[in-house]
Amino acid sequence: MKKITILDSTLRDGAQGEGISFSVQDKIHICRALDELGIQYIEAGNPGSNPKDMEFFQEIKKVPLKNAKICAFGATRRKDTTCDQDANLQSLLQADTDTVVIFGKSWTFQVKQIIKTSLKENLAMIKDTCAWLKKKGRHVFYDAEHFFTAYAEDKDYAMQTLQAAVDGGAEVLCLCETKGGFMIDECRRAVADAVAAFGKKVQIGIHTHNDCGLAVANSLVAVTEGATQVQGVLLGFGERTGNANLSTIIPDLQLKMGYECIPPKNMSKLTSICNQIAELTNISMNQQLPYVGKSAFAHKAGMHIDAVLKNPFAYEHIEPEVVGNNRVFLMSEVAGRATIIEKINRFAPQINKNDAVVDKILTHMKELEQQGYQFEGADGSFELMVRKVLGQYQPFFKLHYYTTSGSNPRPEEGVCCCAQTKVEVDGQIEITAGEGDGPVNALDIALRKALEKFYPLVSQIRLVDYKVRVIDTKAATAAKVRVIIESTDGNVSWTTVGVSADLIEASWIALSDSFDYKLIHDIEKRYKKII
Repeated sequence: MKKITILDSTLRDGAQGEGISFSVQDKIHICRALDELGIQYIEAGNPGSNPKDMEFFQEIKKVPLKNAKICAFGATRRKDTTCDQDANLQSLLQADTDTVVIFGKSWTFQVKQIIKTSLKENLAMIKDTCAWLKKKGRHVFYDAEHFFTAYAEDKDYAMQTLQAAVDGGAEVLCLCETKGGFMIDECRRAVADAVAAFGKKVQIGIHTHNDCGLAVANSLVAVTEGATQVQGVLLGFGERTGNANLSTIIPDLQLKMGYECIPPKNMSKLTSICNQIAELTNISMNQQLPYVGKSAFAHKAGMHIDAVLKNPFAYEHIEPEVVGNNRVFLMSEVAGRATIIEKINRFAPQINKNDAVVDKILTHMKELEQQGYQFEGADGSFELMVRKVLGQYQPFFKLHYYTTSGSNPRPEEGVCCCAQTKVEVDGQIEITAGEGDGPVNALDIALRKALEKFYPLVSQIRLVDYKVRVIDTKAATAAKVRVIIESTDGNVSWTTVGVSADLIEASWIALSDSFDYKLIHDIEKRYKKII
């Protein structure tokens, strides 16, 4: 099986995405996760651009990595100077990484109009920089910025820039589709020519952006034309519309096209590591991402579900377990009896489709849906509802009351609401208060304080998404609302739902369900360990 080298740029190119900001500790955690997946190279930032990146390069030296090599990233030397005089190149040496990724200009427009130098000087900048770093004992990967645009406008000069990098000692020529605007056949031709000219001397890489929605496709095409390194971001985020999504490219290449990107045994970690990195990045992962999204193996229509239960091959291109994902049967009015049974059997395997309790569950579910509940995206609340019908539910706390109040203007930054809760656990009363950025945030903080005294694992729960939907819009401000909350403990996530004409009450129902769900599963885990 032919091997493809993967370079992940989550910490460099991905960090250029809107709203993305990593702390040094975030970066270290992400490096560990990518290393666990089996990524070979991690492009971790530009040490010459900011003190935080330089601090990271010093700290990451203390972290043992099994698979990944950390790369520093920077530009060629400045025009009309020497490498020894270039502060950015000096910072690359200070980062002390074995491998350095250098980017340079391929496009004559960029050379003349942006860095304002001659075409000859640009070639010298590329060659000198690669040679200088090579002399300093570094492995050099050369990123040919705007290569595809350059190839389309002046192929000869674009190829000269690659030759300059090779002459300087670069081991990889990475062709960058920087603007993300090229079609598949255009990329195919350019990669094929680069491979024909340089593929026997150095490794050819591909780095694409997603401005036309083709970053994954262009990366795959590049590999079929001979590229052996693929650069991208594990979850595809980045500047503008993002980078090539490695969570799709890796399984596409490895499971569909016969290449090896990561150790085969690690493929089953893909979904959990993607979730972990989304958590560290503080983003909600796109549910419809191929392979790793929550909806990647979700089925809703009754006929589809019936077929999948008989043989998953009917509607699934791979087994979800191969990439560490799960098959999901969505609860809704179009879901059949088979769906209900499959869901129930996950926590009550003794129930079969002929049990009378199944009709009772179906009836109760339909009553709740009539009130505005929707269990399609709230597996946590569905499980709690079924447990209550089966008599397998014991509340972990009793609510006596909660109150919320708001302030405007804010008394201090990050605080506009206060909440107080009075809950009872095993006869003990706990009254707590919380301040937050909104009533639900304040309630969450107050309830968490109360329950942590009795259930320390509550501290692991974090709310990652909060959605509100008006159900009966004709009722205007008296309308019922449906609140859906997604929570996580860092390992798994779950979703709960609440419905009420009172937004705070609907939020409370979803919030308390979220805590109940976590506590039930933790107790069951401990019980299984005991027996």
